[in-house]
Amino acid sequence: MSKKIYVGNMNYATTEDNLRELFGQFGGVESVAVIVDRATGRAKGFGFVEMESDEAAQAAIQALDGQEHEGRKLRVNEAQEKPRDSAPRHY
Repeated sequence: MSKKIYVGNMNYATTEDNLRELFGQFGGVESVAVIVDRATGRAKGFGFVEMESDEAAQAAIQALDGQEHEGRKLRVNEAQEKPRDSAPRHY
């Protein structure tokens, strides 16, 4: 079963390929997403990595949380599912 990991405090220049290579050291990587601002197209400084197994995810979290990557100390932890509002927002 795959496990989704939150990766925060990333350098804004970090790419999905960079993350795939970094996390690939700990096991199979199913998907990588660097979150970008819709208006500007620039990275927001965080993303998500989905690992193939819980063991690989835990190994990556333990090894990479607080470690420097591309000049920034990464914040790496298990992603929390964010509940979606069922009602549409009207402003």
